[in-house]
Amino acid sequence: MTPDVLDLASFYAERLGGVAQGLVGAKLAALWPRVTGDRVLGLGYATPYLAPFLPHAERVLNFMPAAQGVMNWPSEGGNLAALVADDELPLTDSSIDRILVIHCLETASNARETLRELWRVLVPGGKIVIVVPNRRGIWARVERTPFGYGRPFSRRQLATLLRNTEFSETAWSGALFAPPFSSRLMIQNGRAWERAGEMLWPGFAGVQIVEATKLVYQGLPARSRRRHQPAFRPALAPPG
Repeated sequence: MTPDVLDLASFYAERLGGVAQGLVGAKLAALWPRVTGDRVLGLGYATPYLAPFLPHAERVLNFMPAAQGVMNWPSEGGNLAALVADDELPLTDSSIDRILVIHCLETASNARETLRELWRVLVPGGKIVIVVPNRRGIWARVERTPFGYGRPFSRRQLATLLRNTEFSETAWSGALFAPPFSSRLMIQNGRAWERAGEMLWPGFAGVQIVEATKLVYQGLPARSRRRHQPAFRPALAPPG
């Protein structure tokens, strides 16, 4: 089951979603302190985390998978979001410098094919950051957050998937060590929970965050056949 774009937007509009955005966004800012002149792509519902890059990057796009739906982003200016098939992106080879994948890989119909396609559009030596629910974390077991949907990953599973698609991990971290409760204690002390969790229970983060780089010494084999392109319709169109 895949949470749709309205559920995701609603979560990030709540207090708990704001805390999650701040904690995950802090880890992303530490990994990518400078994106000046880069072309940045988000795959999945990445808009809460892409906004800080808009003033500095050459271009920022957010592609949302067909099963998830799409809405205009940002609220002001031209639209930078599009509905796509996550294994057939409308981009040329080696056209993106950095890719952020969040709320996507755990619900992808074929995670390996999705990563193969991201490898194709990433420049040689380009960086990708993947955020997925942690198999050992509490957030993967609570369905009232979007991190409770799809397939959670262990670190070993994610590392194997990256190596099989010609990516090399360069940094690992975790976030959301606090339980996914909307209590005042959690909301006010989210960063204290993070510091304690990193020291005392590092294996039980709510999400795994990995940065990897594209390897170019061996190309990926061509697909044996091309999939049928799905028929898209606007996410908010009435049924029928």
